[in-house]
Amino acid sequence: MYLVAIAWIYVALMMAVAEATHAQGSVLGGLMTFLLYGVGPLALVLYLLGTPQRRAARRAAEAAEASSGPGSKTDDPAAAATKPPPPSAP
Repeated sequence: MYLVAIAWIYVALMMAVAEATHAQGSVLGGLMTFLLYGVGPLALVLYLLGTPQRRAARRAAEAAEASSGPGSKTDDPAAAATKPPPPSAP
């Protein structure tokens, strides 16, 4: 999937360079070409394709939170023993 995204950005960049270096083109036109043909659509597609992974991560986090239970302590005593003591005030 990332190979297609890299190729899309490359083609959009080449289109923007062609626009900016053309005799009747401008740098602003090249920038708008890159943003509107490259970055914008690619960001939308990657966001939409990443939705299942974000949903699965959210469900896993909720399941981990639910499995810890309301009565269990959130601090692990073993982890607390390995933490350095807080600095003391002079």
